[in-house]
Amino acid sequence: MDTTPLITQDTIVFGILMLTLGFVFYTSSSENSAWKKFYKYIPALLMAYMMPAVFTTLGVISPEWTTVNDTGEITEHGSQVYYIASRYLLPAALVLMTLSIDLKAVFNLGPKALIMFLTGTVGIIIGGPLAILLVSIISPETVGGAGFDAVWRGLSTLAGSWIGGGANQAAMLEIYEFNTANYASYVIVDIVVANIWMAILLLGIGKSEKIDKWLKADTSAIETLKEKVSNYASQNVRNPSLSDFMVILSIGFVVVGISHLGANAISSFLVENVEAVADKTSAMSSFGSQFFWMITIATFLGIILSFTSLKKYEGAGASKIGSVFIYILVASIGMKMDLSKILDNPGLLVVGLIWMIIHVLLLIIMAKLIRAPYFFLAVGSKANVGGAASAPVVAAAFHPSLATVGVLLAVFGYVVGTYGAMLTAELMRIVAPQL
Repeated sequence: MDTTPLITQDTIVFGILMLTLGFVFYTSSSENSAWKKFYKYIPALLMAYMMPAVFTTLGVISPEWTTVNDTGEITEHGSQVYYIASRYLLPAALVLMTLSIDLKAVFNLGPKALIMFLTGTVGIIIGGPLAILLVSIISPETVGGAGFDAVWRGLSTLAGSWIGGGANQAAMLEIYEFNTANYASYVIVDIVVANIWMAILLLGIGKSEKIDKWLKADTSAIETLKEKVSNYASQNVRNPSLSDFMVILSIGFVVVGISHLGANAISSFLVENVEAVADKTSAMSSFGSQFFWMITIATFLGIILSFTSLKKYEGAGASKIGSVFIYILVASIGMKMDLSKILDNPGLLVVGLIWMIIHVLLLIIMAKLIRAPYFFLAVGSKANVGGAASAPVVAAAFHPSLATVGVLLAVFGYVVGTYGAMLTAELMRIVAPQL
């Protein structure tokens, strides 16, 4: 089936995404009362995320598509916009947003961030088997299957993705040898459910004060960190020159280059010399992911640079340029969401939604118990479900200085992802109906 979108050329697709971001920022900063009222309820970040999704749904653009030639041969194609945004702009954004970080203040945030992250992980681990149990009562065939077609095997890949990331998801596909012919349905459920939750989280950011009040949360440590970074920026603020911009971009993209160089070297070395990493069925296989090492190195170098005189470039707008890169990444993530596919496989989608609801309910209960701010709930969840591509986006939406918190938790997610997913898979194997 030919699924070619109206526009396939990435340069034009990128132009459409930038037009979308320009429209969002122009209207969100407008003095027009109608726009002010609109953005009072709908955050600009959510608009930047959802508008590209609408374009994808309407067939204007697409992250991937197939063409069929005269002989019936099917060829798969894909846009490189998300790849460029996640591999080039994301590490640059992390460095520029980390330049002004106060590491001591980050540690002063206390254990609540880690508690909420681990709660999110537990929510995914118990959510999968509980979702299977609940759906099996009404429709056992939806969560049944036998052998390599068993639904629990396919759902194990969601567990890998939702605790860790893409590398962990691939590891679960190898470990449990799920029939790859049926794999596409699970990828769609992964994208749809995760992106619905992402949209809800972004919507909540605009109401975070009300949510924190309901949670009776103590936000003093977060406010202190934001205030320290803002004060440093205001004390060193200056009208940036061309030299400032060039140095800021140089810092960002030199670190991107170093991160890719280091990631290639480390992942290759580990794959070639450590059997457990080379084995795709091993829980250690995620350490062979270049993306994992790229994010880790970029964040580490950003923290190191925050102790140098380069920190002064925050006053020239380093984190603002980082925020530009983050918004481009947000738009490219939104582009991956095809709203028309939400009901493609309703049975599996219901399983995914129940699973995510259990994850969310557990986070809300824990946040209420320990009085954790909405920030910790949102970032703790996305460090699991979204990984390093989404967690810093959500964290930076609260304040650019908080992006590092999202990255650190997401990197931890990669480490525990395969182990947690394997536990989830074994629990799902036990409760899955034998048909």
